[in-house]
Amino acid sequence: MPVRRIAKKASGRINVGPAAALLAASALLGNMLGLLRERLIIANFGFSIQTDAYRAAFALPDFMYFALIAGVLSVSFIPVFSQRYHGGNKKSAWEVTSSLLNLIGIASAVIGVFILIFAGPILRNLIAPGLDPETQFLAISMMRIFAINPILFGISSVLTSVQQAKGRFLYYAVAPIVYSLGIIFGTLILSPRLGIMGVAYGVVIGAICQLVVVALGIRGQGVVYHAKIYWKNHGFRNVLKTAPIRSLDQGIDYLIVLIELNRASVLAVGSIATYSAAIQLFNVPVGIVGMAISTAAFPKMSERLGQGRPDLFKKELQQTVRVMFWLAVPAAILTFFCRGYLARILASRGEPVVAAVLGVLSILVIFKVLYHILARAFYAQQDTKTPLKVSVMTLLLSIVLIFWLSSPERYGLVGLAMASAIAGTAEAVVMSILLNKKLHGGFLNKGLFEPLPRILAIGGATTFVTYIMVNLLPVSATDQGFFPLIPKFLTICLVSGVFYVALSYMAKLQEIKPFIDKVLKLVRKPVIVQ
Repeated sequence: MPVRRIAKKASGRINVGPAAALLAASALLGNMLGLLRERLIIANFGFSIQTDAYRAAFALPDFMYFALIAGVLSVSFIPVFSQRYHGGNKKSAWEVTSSLLNLIGIASAVIGVFILIFAGPILRNLIAPGLDPETQFLAISMMRIFAINPILFGISSVLTSVQQAKGRFLYYAVAPIVYSLGIIFGTLILSPRLGIMGVAYGVVIGAICQLVVVALGIRGQGVVYHAKIYWKNHGFRNVLKTAPIRSLDQGIDYLIVLIELNRASVLAVGSIATYSAAIQLFNVPVGIVGMAISTAAFPKMSERLGQGRPDLFKKELQQTVRVMFWLAVPAAILTFFCRGYLARILASRGEPVVAAVLGVLSILVIFKVLYHILARAFYAQQDTKTPLKVSVMTLLLSIVLIFWLSSPERYGLVGLAMASAIAGTAEAVVMSILLNKKLHGGFLNKGLFEPLPRILAIGGATTFVTYIMVNLLPVSATDQGFFPLIPKFLTICLVSGVFYVALSYMAKLQEIKPFIDKVLKLVRKPVIVQ
């Protein structure tokens, strides 16, 4: 088959179910590569001043990107583009795309220059004041290398948002994998000669390769690009109208991360790297279940409202939440009981603090998974103010809890995790209550709650099975690295997962049927693209 034809097939549109499966598989592979990437970095540099500097160097570029760019694209641009493109006004849709691409290109270039100039004072005074001068200098040097990332990620995000809006997810799914491979290349090939700076260069290489992959995915999509900003286009003005609120919301979320880094920097050497490692492990189940499904469902939710079908929007939202809850329960159970395995896989010789932090964060898995779909339910209705209000509440609660619980006299790094778990749980609960109010009682009702007691009961039984498996296959002092631990970890996951699915099937949960049907369909034949 010619290369062009293969690329066209790969760029085809797929439905929500296969898209969620694709993104979940991609998230699983991406997170596995991410764990390999983190393990290689820790194996080479340990939980040291170098890894602390590396983690701190990401703070300002990531904050600028997530606060000023990512939120605009994920929730402001996609609904507007979908309404115009699927409503037959493709000319306006491409004008909005060109305008946003040009504006973000300019804005991200300004951000890059800002980082180059102000990296030093911001890191020394705000992000990591507790690091020693040598570590701060190293972090500042890497941060200036990362200054190009907002530009690369900004352009990539516009192109992937167009693909998501059109129901095309393959290149979006592959891009993060390529990014991780770039960092692995920097760690294995460049760092033996350049030290931790080699890893930093690998980050940039990965970002460039990610952009190339995303650009390949836009081919054959009928994109009409103009080197012009259409200020008078009503769709673009609508994006700009909602963007500041969403950017502020996203900025508040990431501000909590900066506060956590600030607190970790005043604790023991390696605290930033240790806490970041636990967060990396925590993000695996959240990414596989929460991000994958909510990302796949969001364009469809926006499309339903654009079609004037709020009834289908509510029905499909409840279905999605039930499935996500059903998947999140065993994910949380396995995260808690396998925290020692995961920490030792990542840290080679094991890291008790990583395991302790992850154990606390496992409580948050279910609520964090649900938060992603709850937030997108508001964004699909082009309501960015409500999530912003909830984020402000979460920020205030987080600040109080972080400074109270993370002091060395109390719980230190574990206190950071406790603060995150409490605030994140409250955030998801409040979001669900407000969403129910916005939908006039059309969310928190029998249609949502009917299967939940059975799911929790099955989860309780699975907890007992997982506990037995962990005791049958314990982590011993000689178990270090991937090969001794992965078989044990996968065996525990397989036995617990099969038990959970079998019990769900016996309990006649509606959530299990589409899951089994999709798995069988994916096993029997490839995903059909249009």
